[in-house]
Amino acid sequence: MPDPVPLTPSIAFDESLVRKYDGFGPRYTSYPTADRFHDRFTAAQYVDALTSRTTGAPLSLYVHIPFCNTICYYCACNKVITRNHKRAAQYVEYLAREIGIVGDLIDGAPPVRELHWGGGTPTFLSRLEMAALMGRLRAQFAFAHDAEISIEVDPRKVDEDTVGFLGELGFNRISVGIQDFDPAVQAAVNRIQSESETRTVIDAARESGFSSINADLIYGLPRQTVAGFAVTLDKVIAASPDRIALYSYAHVPHLFKPQRQINVAELPAAEVKLAILSLAIERLGAAGYVYIGMDHFAKPDDELAVAQREHKLHRNFQGYSTRPDCDLLAFGISAIGKVGRSYVQNVKTLDAYYERLDDGALPVLRGIELTGDDFIRRDVIQKLMCDFELDFETMGRSHAIAFTEAFALELAALAPLAADGLLELSAEALRVTPRGRLLVRAVAMVFDRHLRESKPRAQYSRVI
Repeated sequence: MPDPVPLTPSIAFDESLVRKYDGFGPRYTSYPTADRFHDRFTAAQYVDALTSRTTGAPLSLYVHIPFCNTICYYCACNKVITRNHKRAAQYVEYLAREIGIVGDLIDGAPPVRELHWGGGTPTFLSRLEMAALMGRLRAQFAFAHDAEISIEVDPRKVDEDTVGFLGELGFNRISVGIQDFDPAVQAAVNRIQSESETRTVIDAARESGFSSINADLIYGLPRQTVAGFAVTLDKVIAASPDRIALYSYAHVPHLFKPQRQINVAELPAAEVKLAILSLAIERLGAAGYVYIGMDHFAKPDDELAVAQREHKLHRNFQGYSTRPDCDLLAFGISAIGKVGRSYVQNVKTLDAYYERLDDGALPVLRGIELTGDDFIRRDVIQKLMCDFELDFETMGRSHAIAFTEAFALELAALAPLAADGLLELSAEALRVTPRGRLLVRAVAMVFDRHLRESKPRAQYSRVI
């Protein structure tokens, strides 16, 4: 079998390797992964982490807005399906309380480098509610002049004027959910969305001065075909978003009840799903998009691509980031934050959220405090996920360890992956090859001590 032809300068699709290594594994938006969080981590520990921060150290903010007025069957987010918009007003009020409690514990006036609104559908909020929430955040925190302020939108729920209003609020990046333009697929997942309404949002974002536009796609949905997805790719490429996220659909109806509405018989066979992925990589590469990692592609001049070339890319719960790694304060139900060596997650239901805040307490559900070993491995996995390479001397010097001795077990375990061509391994460094980049999660898993020493506490998605 001839070697696979590289489809972009940084990635090659090797079907035999994908089939061999396409098991289940974490996405490594954190290490330790969220299934390692525990309820022994308390609100008091979170307060300690907040009050012991280095004065003036920069911040990233995340706000989770869970409401949607319709349900997409594939969705695996923590959401609340309702048409009662009065529920949003109450939620914004409680968000303001949480923002106030956390903000008052922060010493000094650290600059906010990033803000992201996710969901759910953040634009479920009225304009007055969105303005009030943004005002509350700006009153509590000092935003850097060049802060990246992003929001997720459903093109079916916003119009040109709303996009303009978001720009006036200060949003400069927008993520547009598309998934697939094929009408048959849209019907199967209960998300009917025309190309014209999607283009209206993308064009309005450009006219409103948004500096970056991201489009979300999903492969592996019911009724998808190679030919049908090829049409979707043509339409997306014609719209020319700055970034494209190409997610693999994970069918886990026992974890996410809406997925029970999907007809399993209509899911594409494994070979079809792989063919769709291969086609997408080929088309996006031909259109000039650079493979960033995991599911993400970007234009060569986009900040993500530039940051990766300069080894300044980071990864957090929102995916890849161009801003320096900093503490993440997360607000709203189920939101996950990172402060120092601690991860913290909020309660997952509205009732529990309101009850905790009514008592004047932070709505902490669980979390974890990293050990020294966790901290080193987090850095290792971050480098692999972002740079696709690891210099042993540099990493050892950063953590005052003899890296090859401390990680002798892991380096030995990488030998079979190197033999299969996923990576190149020398005495000085590890480099993930173009054919191994799609499978970088499999490489990172070798360094996951929790995964090696105990059973996973959650069912992970497939690597591909």
